[in-house]
Amino acid sequence: MRVYLDHNATTPVNADVADLVRRCMLEVFANPHSLHGFGVEARRMVEEARQRVASLLGVDEDEIIFTGSGTEADNLAIVGGARLVRKKTGRNKVVTSAIEHPAVLRTVEALKEEGFETVFVPAKPNGVVDIDAFCDALDDKTAVASLMLANNETGVVQPVREVGRRAREVGALMHSDVVQAVGKIEVNLRELDVDLAALSGHKFYAPKGVGALYIRRGVRIEPIVFGGGHERGLRPATLNVPGIAGMGLAAKIAKENLKANIARISQMRDGFEQLVQERIAEIVINGGGAPRLPNTSNISFKFIEGEAVLYDLDRAGIAVSSGSACSSGKAEPSHVLTAMGLEAELARASIRFSFGAANSPEQVEHVVDKLTESVERLRKMSPLWDDAKRRQKQ
Repeated sequence: MRVYLDHNATTPVNADVADLVRRCMLEVFANPHSLHGFGVEARRMVEEARQRVASLLGVDEDEIIFTGSGTEADNLAIVGGARLVRKKTGRNKVVTSAIEHPAVLRTVEALKEEGFETVFVPAKPNGVVDIDAFCDALDDKTAVASLMLANNETGVVQPVREVGRRAREVGALMHSDVVQAVGKIEVNLRELDVDLAALSGHKFYAPKGVGALYIRRGVRIEPIVFGGGHERGLRPATLNVPGIAGMGLAAKIAKENLKANIARISQMRDGFEQLVQERIAEIVINGGGAPRLPNTSNISFKFIEGEAVLYDLDRAGIAVSSGSACSSGKAEPSHVLTAMGLEAELARASIRFSFGAANSPEQVEHVVDKLTESVERLRKMSPLWDDAKRRQKQ
C-alpha cells in the first residue's frame, strides 16, 4: 500500500483541475493581454480565476494579483512594501517570527543587507509566537510586520489578527504568509485585517508554478521585478493562463468542500495521534496543545533520528517529512522546533505527517503499523534508548 502523507509539502492536482489546465494549454493558449478574440477568451479565464480566489479568501477580486509562487508573493509583499514605506516615511524596521517559512525568513534577512533593522520573534513551547514580544517589537520605526497564519511544520495557527491590530496602531504594513492555511481552514482576509497576504496554488490541489498576492485596497507597494505593466504594474510577465485557471477552479472546489474536509481530515489526524500514543512510548506531539491545522501532526520520537524513520517509511511506500533540513550537507534541526525551545536532539527526532483529501482510515492503520515497526527497530539499535530504560528501572 502506497500512502502519501506529505500534503504540507505539496498536494496532488485535483483531476478536474488537471482537465481544465490541459484544456487551457491546448485551446486557450493566447496572451490574455492581446486584443483579439483569442486573447479575450484567455483574459476571461484569468478574471474568472481571480474572482474564485478572492471568494475563497473573503475579499474583492481587484485585490488579487497573480504570481508564479507563494515565495514570489512573499518577496513582493515584504520587499516591495518595506522599500516603498522607507522611501515615503523613513521607517526602517521589519519584524517577523523565528518560525516563518524560508520564503519569509530569507527575504527579511536580505532586507537587512539593504540596511533595514530586522527582528525575529521566538515562539512559545506550544508553537504559538510570543505575541507580547511581537507586539512590543512593533513601533513607529516599523515598516512591515509579517506573521504566518499557520506553521508549515507544526500546523500551529498564529495570532495574526492580534498582531495586525498592533501593526495598524503603529502605522506599519501587516503581511501574512497564508500558504499553509488556505484550503485547510477558513481564511477570511477581511476578518484577519491584514494588508498583504501570500498564497500558493499547489498547496490546495492546483498546479505548481502559480501563486497569488492579496493587496488590500488602498495599500501601495512597489514592484521588485521590472518589465511590462501586467498585474497593476507589480508583476511584469505574461500570465500563466492554464495555471491560473487551475488555481481558480481549485479555490472554488476548496471553498465548496472546506467544512466537510475539515471534519473528516481532523478526525483522521486525531485518530492517528491516538493510535500512535497508544502504541509508541516516549513521544512528543509538537504544538499539540495549541490550535492547529486539522491535517498536520508533528511528532518527535525520543532517542532516535527522525530521518531514519522517514527512510524506513519510504521503503514501505509511505511519504512523510522529516523535521530536519539539509543545509550545506549537514543535517540541521528544524529552525521551527528549536525556536519553540526544543533541544536539537528532540528536534532531529521529529516527523511531520500531513493528511489530505485522498487519505483513508485504512491508510492510517497501515501507517501506524509500519511506524511502530520502524521505531521499535531503531530503538533496539539506540544506546540512548538503552540508557533511558536503565534509568527507568533504577
